[in-house]
Amino acid sequence: MNNQSRSTPKVNSLFLPRRGFLLLLLTVGVMLYILSWMNNLQFQKTANPAFIPQVHQSFCAFRPISSKESLEEEKILKSIAWPKTPSITSNYTFENSSNPLCSNFTILPKVGEAGQWYIGDQLEVSIIIKDYYCYPKTSGGDVLLASLKNRDLQAGVSGQVVDHLNGSYTAVFPLVWEGQAEVEVTLVHPSEAVTVLQRLNSEEPDRVNFRSIFRSGSVSEKTECNICLRPSKRPVCDFTDVHTGEPWFCLKPKNTKLNCTNRINHDNGVFVLNLQKEDKRLFQDKINMKTPILAVGSSSITVYQRKTGPVMLRSNNVKTAASGFYYKGVWKSLGITEVHQFDTAAIFQCLKGKVIHLYGDSTIRQYFDYLNKALPNNKMIDRHTSMQSGPFKAEDRKNNILLTYRCHGPPIRFKDVPIQDLHYIANELDSVSGGASTVVGISVWMHFSTFPLKIYIRRLMSIRSAVRRLLARAPDTIVVIKTGTPQALISLFDAVTKSEWFSRQHDKVLRALFKGMNVHLMDAWEMVLAHQLPHNLHPQPPIIKNMINVFLSYTCPKMHSENNL
Repeated sequence: MNNQSRSTPKVNSLFLPRRGFLLLLLTVGVMLYILSWMNNLQFQKTANPAFIPQVHQSFCAFRPISSKESLEEEKILKSIAWPKTPSITSNYTFENSSNPLCSNFTILPKVGEAGQWYIGDQLEVSIIIKDYYCYPKTSGGDVLLASLKNRDLQAGVSGQVVDHLNGSYTAVFPLVWEGQAEVEVTLVHPSEAVTVLQRLNSEEPDRVNFRSIFRSGSVSEKTECNICLRPSKRPVCDFTDVHTGEPWFCLKPKNTKLNCTNRINHDNGVFVLNLQKEDKRLFQDKINMKTPILAVGSSSITVYQRKTGPVMLRSNNVKTAASGFYYKGVWKSLGITEVHQFDTAAIFQCLKGKVIHLYGDSTIRQYFDYLNKALPNNKMIDRHTSMQSGPFKAEDRKNNILLTYRCHGPPIRFKDVPIQDLHYIANELDSVSGGASTVVGISVWMHFSTFPLKIYIRRLMSIRSAVRRLLARAPDTIVVIKTGTPQALISLFDAVTKSEWFSRQHDKVLRALFKGMNVHLMDAWEMVLAHQLPHNLHPQPPIIKNMINVFLSYTCPKMHSENNL
């Protein structure tokens, strides 16, 4: 026993230093692991999907805004947030994406009144989206368009699509004419394509870039420009507008004989896109992009006139809140403003003694072209400017009519715009005197599609502030804000640079920002969607004619033409 008791301490004394060393190693190892884990945890927080846009947008510049505007911006972003779309991971297969051929829609039966449909009723259509195995989808987020038409009557109205977030949707239409009415449902993009578009605007907002030429004497150089200019070791020229705060940058020329003040123009750059093969399959014309969905059963109904007399329709009488509809090729408003029909004589009478300023993209330049041709005594003031970007001015001095057009500031995909002709709309509005004889038309949407939505929101906020200042000094000024439109999508380039998903998001932003202001909204979106002609970035003449009728009805609301229906 004594031997054992004496030998034990010897053993303990032999191993204690080793145990202490092992304990020390273990402690250090644990500490290193904890530090590594904390560092990894911090990285994961940064890389969490909810934060990814902020990381990738770090090379985009945003116009500074007030704290009040910042709160409004966040509110708008939340209100228009697109439903969650499927993640494209290693487990994803194309066959799991939305397939318009397997999908279908069904007209829900009328309840009561012997199942007959009458003017003033509301038609509901159930849409079921399925994948390439023809299994129903279980999530929402698909981009769908719905309209109700009668091509013989040249009648049409747009429908509102409600996403139930489970692969099913409901399209709702007001019934506004007597006779046949056929439902048309189109899959613009599967929800998986929206996932790709969201990622592109977050990670590759510079996929469409721009160029500027810097020139001094015989020395010239072209450099890349953008609002989202990736960091590089090269110096950058800062062309941020001093009045609006709108940012714009170009790489400084490498040639030491050139500096930032030698910039002479703005031009389109190149299109660069990094997409995997599987991603590209989500944007195929006639397969899963702008492709019709067919009906189960009949796709049309017959609408009757009630015997009690005609029904007066207004957009607040139906859940769809459609702004208007076509009948016999003529747009009729469901809102407050009555739409008159303006022939050449009526256009002249309406615009006599007026100044019309049109600002924005090429879709409102169409209005300038239409009105200028309709006014026989108008003469173009030739400034030898680009037929694409302008600026344009036409006048009839005898009848005191002035018509102008100027494109909006960058980003804008126009070719070879001289720097002196590149103005921001807010600055232009601040130079407008305004008054009852002044009409302002604004269209800004198309050229912002490839950028983070905040850039578009802040541009509109800047324009809205200028509109408020204009109306404050001249409350009688007529201001018309034009929305974007559906358009043709036939290529991958179309899809990732001017998708209708982008346009629809911009449409919601525009409506939210100008809501409640003393301005008129030109609902170009519905006027194109409801028409029987194919969608186009630049709508065809019959649609433009109807848009001009709406524009002039805002300008001359009390005027009547012999051609009014």
